[in-house]
Amino acid sequence: MKPIKECFALLQGPKTIFITTHHKPDGDAIGSMMALAHYFLKKGHKVHPVSPSEVPDFLGWIPGIELAMNHEAEPKAVEKALAESDLIFCLDFNDFNRVKNMEQLLTNATQPKVLIDHHMFPKPTFDFGVSDASKSSTCEMVYDFINLAGDNSFIDDKIGACIYTGTMTDTGSFRFPVTSASVHEMIADLLRKGLKHSPIHDEIYDSWSERRMRFLGYVLKEKMEIFPEWNAGLITISQKDLDEFESKTGDTEGLVNYPLSIAGVRFATLIIERKDGIKLSFRSKGDFDVNSFARAHFSGGGHFNASGGQSSQSFTETILCFKKILSEFHPLNLKN
Repeated sequence: MKPIKECFALLQGPKTIFITTHHKPDGDAIGSMMALAHYFLKKGHKVHPVSPSEVPDFLGWIPGIELAMNHEAEPKAVEKALAESDLIFCLDFNDFNRVKNMEQLLTNATQPKVLIDHHMFPKPTFDFGVSDASKSSTCEMVYDFINLAGDNSFIDDKIGACIYTGTMTDTGSFRFPVTSASVHEMIADLLRKGLKHSPIHDEIYDSWSERRMRFLGYVLKEKMEIFPEWNAGLITISQKDLDEFESKTGDTEGLVNYPLSIAGVRFATLIIERKDGIKLSFRSKGDFDVNSFARAHFSGGGHFNASGGQSSQSFTETILCFKKILSEFHPLNLKN
């Protein structure tokens, strides 16, 4: 993979640019995609921002989101957009399997592919790019990309809102250790450029439906287990639970973090039964590497303190398997 600055030669003159992110997109995925889309539009390019699946309701306010296509809802339109594009930008994922049903489309595409991502171990399938796991978010890296091009003056309140969204959500509202001095310096720059940060927080954290709030209450009361002897917490959500509360895309966002709010809990896991398989999310505090844990046991990966995985076993079998691993994983017991 060539350094990302070498792709600037391909952006001379108006181009048509396909921008995509991972399946089940979060704030960083949509924020980085739309920030880059706004930037390229200001540079005179044509853009096709594409989400592999539905955009969560809590991100429906993002500036320009009406430009984004949903591959699951309109696959033919996405195929047409890709066919007419000159370049492909891949944001917040580093393996084509993270786009799910779009994987073959990207694999077969012959256009130059540019990676901007902050996850570990990128696959060697990109022509240009940057992969930096020390970065807080892909949104921060889009900000860096714009600055590398010498275009800081192009950043306006729309781009700033998109960048702030992904940075805020991926840093846990700026509390995770990955929140560096450069992150705060970036936010200060965005504020000077007209960013209004309070409304963004309200849209994401203070605009829940009553149904979603009751779902959270049910999950915390009925579906959360705490294991003090292992300094761990587990939340399990079945497809039946999701159906009963008419769960929508994004309703489970952030649930995995709740056990970490309990004194002594250093490792939190969320296991969800979905129609397309069993998904796991892992979060940790301190020096427990959930990236390695996910890779070793659940065909996953991600970041040191935040990662994901999957299971080919049934929902019940996966829970039992996880508890067995937990009981045998002595380093989790910080009392030892």
